[in-house]
Amino acid sequence: MRTEDGFYEEDCAWSAVAIAFPELFTDLEGRHADDTLRHSYPDAWEVNHGTALQPGQSRGRDRQRFDADNADRWVVIAAILSSQHPGFVQCIATRGGRRGGRIAGPAQDIVERQFLVAEDRYDIGVYGFVIDEERDRAYDGPSSFVGWSGS
Repeated sequence: MRTEDGFYEEDCAWSAVAIAFPELFTDLEGRHADDTLRHSYPDAWEVNHGTALQPGQSRGRDRQRFDADNADRWVVIAAILSSQHPGFVQCIATRGGRRGGRIAGPAQDIVERQFLVAEDRYDIGVYGFVIDEERDRAYDGPSSFVGWSGS
């Protein structure tokens, strides 16, 4: 439960302190700490409880599964209703929904692509919208995104 730098931010990491020192916290705070640990630090929760979290039991673990299942698929990172194509959502997507200038592993630029998705089909879901390359079409025309240049 110890952090490498000894710093515990107040939003989530406080739960490790509450789990490690339960006598300093109320029962209610302990339950909140356990929930926070389960959702934010699923690996630590599993070690602490000696059991594996199943799908639907931890937002953090479910996010990890989503990311692993979609690491090589186009995942939307930005979306806007298309003013050029009514009834469609213009989406910017990257492989695995990665953001930033570089990805882990060999240095490689993150490639962004734009897609058109039917508005009635677009549903961001809990962790993001995954492009279906059979249904959603790649798009490189005029954009509703201000300043979008693509790659």
